[in-house]
Order: sequence, then structure tokens, then C-alpha cells
Amino acid sequence: MDTLHIIDHPLITHKISMLRNKDTGSKEFRELVQEVATLICYEATRDIPLSDTTVDTPLGETAVKMITDRSFGIVPILRAGIGMVDGMLRLMPTAKVGHIGLYRDPETLKPVEYYCKLPVDAPSREIFIVDPMLATGGTASSAITFLKEYGVKNIKLLCLISAPEGVKKIQEDHPEVHIYTAAHDECLNSHGYILPGLGDAGDRLFGTK
Repeated sequence: MDTLHIIDHPLITHKISMLRNKDTGSKEFRELVQEVATLICYEATRDIPLSDTTVDTPLGETAVKMITDRSFGIVPILRAGIGMVDGMLRLMPTAKVGHIGLYRDPETLKPVEYYCKLPVDAPSREIFIVDPMLATGGTASSAITFLKEYGVKNIKLLCLISAPEGVKKIQEDHPEVHIYTAAHDECLNSHGYILPGLGDAGDRLFGTK
């Protein structure tokens, strides 16, 4: 089963190109991240089950299909993942939002956990882990492991840009987790950054560099 889903759509491709541009400022960068997150979320929720029901139109009753189970959760990996949350909430306004704080040690490139706050009913929800960049995959894999230890069984990973190394890491550690990405890039450089990528997503979102 191929768990990597590359969302090939002209609107997404155009917006990712704008995100890559080093001259795109923080305000526009934040808006673009939200827009792309909305579009990725649209595809990642394609398999949500529908239930039969009826509604009254102005001309009478009719049979329709609607989403009746709205047990979703969004868990951004701090800090850059926060930039994707509002875009997803536009499609899933009833979703609960948790947070996982992980950062990548610049020397070892391994994730270090410093914060976690999840909805108490997270195990009964479909959880979308969000992080703009899937580079080495270590941070995302650790976040998935933590959610599993918490009892979550239904997990998807959403990112803006992925690298082959990160995808391989997730597929080896968590073969059942589906990955949704707007672009799949070439490789990582010696510092663990995606090439060509878009730089440090957190810094560009929050204007810290």
C-alpha cells in the first residue's frame, strides 16, 4: 500500500512556488501556508464516511448524505505546525486542537520533546498531525509514537513539503500512517534541510530570522 499522497493541483503548485520564493514576506507566507493547508486537508478528508439522512429544502423533503461523525483532532508540531491549523479549521471547525512540542537537535538531528497537551478524548478521534516540513522524519515519527502511546489509533500526517528521507522514515516506523504533502522534494542537505525546500518554515512564519 502506497501511503504517500502528493497533492498535484495547479492551485497548490502555484502557492508552493510562492512559498519557496525567498522574497515572500512573513504576512504573505502565513496566508499561503493556511491556504495550502486547507487544500491538503480537503484531500486528506476524502475518505470521511457519510450517513444517510433527510433535510427539508424550500420545496420539500429530500434524502441527503452528511458527515455525522465529527470526531477529528488537529495536532500541530510546535512551532511551525501552528501555521497550518487555522487553514484546516476552516474545513473542520468542530475539530479539537492539541499541541506537541518537539524540536530537532542541531547536532544529532534527533527530536527532543518539551511540551504536550492533547484533547482528553484524543484516542477516539481521527488525528491529523501537521508540520510544514517532513525532513528527516524523526520529529514526526516521534509525534506519531507519542500519540499511539496515548491510545490514538487513527493518524494521518499532513505537511507542505516532504523529502524522501522523511517519507522513508515514517513508512518504516509507521507503515499504516498516510502522508499527505503538497510537494515531494529531492533530498536533504548536510544540515538536514530539504532541498530545494523553502528554508526554515518557523522562522519565515513568525519573522524570527
